[in-house]
Amino acid sequence: MLEKLEQIEKNYEELTTQLSSPDVMSDIAAYTKAMKQHRSLGEVVETYREVKRMQEELKGAKEIVEISDDAEMREFAELEVAELEENLAKADEKLKFLLIPKDPNDEKNVILEIRAGTGGDEATLFAAEILRMYARYAEQQGWKMDILETSDTGVGGIKDAVAIIEGDNVYSKMRYESGVHRVQRVPQTETAGRIHTSAITVAVLPEAEEVDVQINQNDLRIDTFCSSGPGGQSVNTTYSAVRITHLPTNTVVSMQDEKSQIKNREKAMRVLRARLQEIEEQKQHDALASERKSMVGSGDRSEKIRTYNFKENRVTDHRIGLTVHQLELVMEGALDEFINALTTHYQTEKLNAETVAA
Repeated sequence: MLEKLEQIEKNYEELTTQLSSPDVMSDIAAYTKAMKQHRSLGEVVETYREVKRMQEELKGAKEIVEISDDAEMREFAELEVAELEENLAKADEKLKFLLIPKDPNDEKNVILEIRAGTGGDEATLFAAEILRMYARYAEQQGWKMDILETSDTGVGGIKDAVAIIEGDNVYSKMRYESGVHRVQRVPQTETAGRIHTSAITVAVLPEAEEVDVQINQNDLRIDTFCSSGPGGQSVNTTYSAVRITHLPTNTVVSMQDEKSQIKNREKAMRVLRARLQEIEEQKQHDALASERKSMVGSGDRSEKIRTYNFKENRVTDHRIGLTVHQLELVMEGALDEFINALTTHYQTEKLNAETVAA
């Protein structure tokens, strides 16, 4: 591990030098790539240097304990040794986590897809609330969330929605939100006051770049049609809406959010690339035949990853057994407690697997 850390520190210093080089600074692509690599190594190097500093201080404190004739000085040094050993153990553990190989998708933007499952109108209303929850969370993280497509219902809910979230390390934080989200509450239309259970599905896909997914234009069928949603007369009378079908996989993406056909086509291609990359990754990992099922399930209530119980003011993540009694805050985007706990849980699993393999 020491050899690996020294190599990482050396690479970090080389990247630091490159970033101040006129040749790199004048090449936007090269500068962006170097900056991204520099940022990804930064926390590892900073922690490694902190470990080395504490090791030196610990060595000095232990020497004082061994050779000092001053009882007060020795007592002070013993306290310092205890504190340094505790902090050093924490830093070493942090380093182990930081050295776990990162998912190459961690720094990517994501395509967020939300669909109402079982529960009728109540499921569509909850889908709209979850979309709003993620919009609030994205805002708190300093990310940009753009709604690409929604299918509204007459009761204020949504049957499905597609959005893109752009920012730093979006996928690394959002990846564990995929699955069935279940709601338990009394619907507004329920006169007897009975609690109903409904479900929606959430899919979080890393946005695929053109270099990640090569699409043959001959494999695409592109249809244009008049938009049916709000937006004024021009939206409903011009062929601005776009439907792209990837013939080999029969993957269909429709987009009518923009008045411009060109912009709708660009957005549809971004969603299509993400879906095709997901299909390819599922093939590589021998996933289920349905390209969506492995990520979000069927939308059945029993396949939940998280339950939102309004009567008891609680949210429970069933994968890690975490319950928070602050439902209102969670619905306003306070997701850090869940996301941090899930990240730690799966990182620990990965670390344990690597330790066993070693």
